[in-house]
Amino acid sequence: MNIPDIGLIPLKEYAQKNGRDPAVVRQKALRGGFRTAVKLGRDWFIDPEEEYGDNRIRSRKYIGAREKKSEKTLDKDTIK
Repeated sequence: MNIPDIGLIPLKEYAQKNGRDPAVVRQKALRGGFRTAVKLGRDWFIDPEEEYGDNRIRSRKYIGAREKKSEKTLDKDTIK
């Protein structure tokens, strides 16, 4: 395959380098999870220096969010 020299590596190689499953990395690229991932023809390429980010919420702000929301609703109802 003739790949233009633009400093990108195949997504499969990026996945192996970062210890990830290539299918998971490809899905993340499809969802727009990488800034430098581009699709050339049928193959994906990415900058080898891009970090594999973890987008999970770690601040614990979501804990009890439903209860807090229902408390706010109850407060509004009791004011009337």
